[in-house]
Amino acid sequence: MEIINSVFSWLIKKRIHQIELFKKYPIEVQNELLQKLVYEARNTEWGIKHDFKNIKNYTNYIDKVPLQNYESLQAHILRIKQGEQNVLWHSEIKWFAKSSGTTTGKSKFIPVSKESLEDCHYKGGKDLLAIYHNNHPETKLIVGKTLVVGGSSKLNSFSETSYYGDLSAIIMKNFPFWVEQRRVPEMEIALMENWDEKIEKMANSTSKEDVSNISGVPSWTLLLLNRILEINKTDNLLDIWPNLELYMHGGVSFSPYQKQFEAIIPSSKMNYYENYNASEGYFGIQDQQKSNEMLLMLDYGIFYEFIPIDSDGYRNTNEEQPTTVTLENVELNKTYEIVISTNAGLWRYRLGDTIKFTNLNPFRIKIIGRTKQFINAFGEELMVNNAENAITEACNKTQAVVKDYTVAPFFLEGNNAGRHQWLIEFEKTPNDVAFFGYFLDEALKKLNSDYEAKRFNNMVLAEPEILILEKNTFYHWLKSKNKLGGQHKVPRLSNDRKLLEEILNLARD
Repeated sequence: MEIINSVFSWLIKKRIHQIELFKKYPIEVQNELLQKLVYEARNTEWGIKHDFKNIKNYTNYIDKVPLQNYESLQAHILRIKQGEQNVLWHSEIKWFAKSSGTTTGKSKFIPVSKESLEDCHYKGGKDLLAIYHNNHPETKLIVGKTLVVGGSSKLNSFSETSYYGDLSAIIMKNFPFWVEQRRVPEMEIALMENWDEKIEKMANSTSKEDVSNISGVPSWTLLLLNRILEINKTDNLLDIWPNLELYMHGGVSFSPYQKQFEAIIPSSKMNYYENYNASEGYFGIQDQQKSNEMLLMLDYGIFYEFIPIDSDGYRNTNEEQPTTVTLENVELNKTYEIVISTNAGLWRYRLGDTIKFTNLNPFRIKIIGRTKQFINAFGEELMVNNAENAITEACNKTQAVVKDYTVAPFFLEGNNAGRHQWLIEFEKTPNDVAFFGYFLDEALKKLNSDYEAKRFNNMVLAEPEILILEKNTFYHWLKSKNKLGGQHKVPRLSNDRKLLEEILNLARD
């Protein structure tokens, strides 16, 4: 095993040299990539319609191709699902990642080409391991098994030639042999649709393995790990997996969950690495051991543009084509919406995610939230990252642990101020909920000047109201929506009360 570990580490770290190149020449790499994407798709239906043969630079590109979203591409994607090819991308597309989108919304079906699977999603996974081995040369990661807490969707057929499922199901179905040999649990269990039964089988089967690393969304991973601890009658995961050293996470902010992981994995040698992966592509990897910033990965077949979140074009909801900038013109600590063009035929596609650049050399980012997940009912412009950071601050002040939460506005009649209602499910409830609410409110004021202004003298916005839910309320709500496991998660912020009222009604039953 020592030889295997040494050879694997040497092979995978060869990629570090290529990563250093795009860190050194980011603009050149992105410009060459745009030309490559346009050239490869020049004879597709989309490429012909948008005159790809005469696109010589970025200015030509944005002149000929308007910004898109899923709805504007949906008709093209439907035709590909039904068997047509060469519509958006030149190579055959037979896989579609079923994206959960917002929990209450309709599913999206994102095309996954061979190129995006191999040169983006798999490349991202391998690069995370390469970066980890480079940062931790003493690691024995490959000697142990990888526990993948993936989706609960089996692969389904649209036709005889096209299939859909959670991205994790598609990835696992196409894993290279060397990954599949080291992955647990077995495929039959990993892709089970009944989440309750799946958790039991995963917990029992993986308890017997030598797991060195775990990959998955924090909320669902914790659910599994806590069940494993129950079965094995311990509160220390290292009693079961003594060689556990890495948790690779993404999908939601890790801040509300970190203390829960540290409590069940009490080791200073445990490492947590974040990645930014979605159905549409693999975008970022934490490349520094002690920082949760993520390196924007620039050679995965994805060309990036950015919409400044505070530009006039973005603020005007009637403006469908706001101004975009490329990496050359982004600024530090400014919020941007991401726009991508990919090697699966998503052209100038508005991803719906917002980020900030924390470093420009190399380009490192932090996820801020979703363009559709915010609250601006009273002019407070509260973003997801404000809520996540404030929750973390309030937990630190009161020694509380939050398991899950959602927030919505509460409107009062007449001249009375409105407020935000927070539905919170605690893993560890604070001794004084009023103090928790106070620290939450104070943190939000520090983080968001618009919120602070609206809270002045309670004139527009009163103090937040904390409603504590019984344990597993959010789980039962997700189950009622057939949204257990994988990429499914509770939306944090809503501008209306529909979702919150659904959860409250369930809690009252």
